Amino acid sequence: MVGLLIVAHSERLASGVKEFTEQVTRGQVPIVAVGGAVDGSLGISTDAIRQGLRQIASSDGVLVLVDFVSAALSVEAVLEDEPQMRVVISNAPLVEGAYFAAVEASVGATLEETAAAALRGRDLVKVQERWTSHP
Repeated sequence: MVGLLIVAHSERLASGVKEFTEQVTRGQVPIVAVGGAVDGSLGISTDAIRQGLRQIASSDGVLVLVDFVSAALSVEAVLEDEPQMRVVISNAPLVEGAYFAAVEASVGATLEETAAAALRGRDLVKVQERWTSHP
């Protein structure tokens, strides 16, 4: 089964997205959350990313969802030392992408299908245009 790695600059943000997606899929999908710097402040730990990837690495692959570009760059740096891992870094919005990816992975989708599902999060319309501005 495809696993999800949630990478955010805040441990609480990453953990919250993990908790949400685990509830949606009833714990059927392997999900690891990595967030914050080593000292607990905002930031990214490449060591934590490496550990997270190793924790859920499988032959089916890992989809990584990130909050900002620097998180994606940190994942890329880790992957330079781990070329054997089958990993896709998603450009999906973090919460919506994690939701769609987790649902897709829970039904046995491939890494490519799971990555495509995550990207559907970019197309969501959360607020109708008539409600976006006030006179």
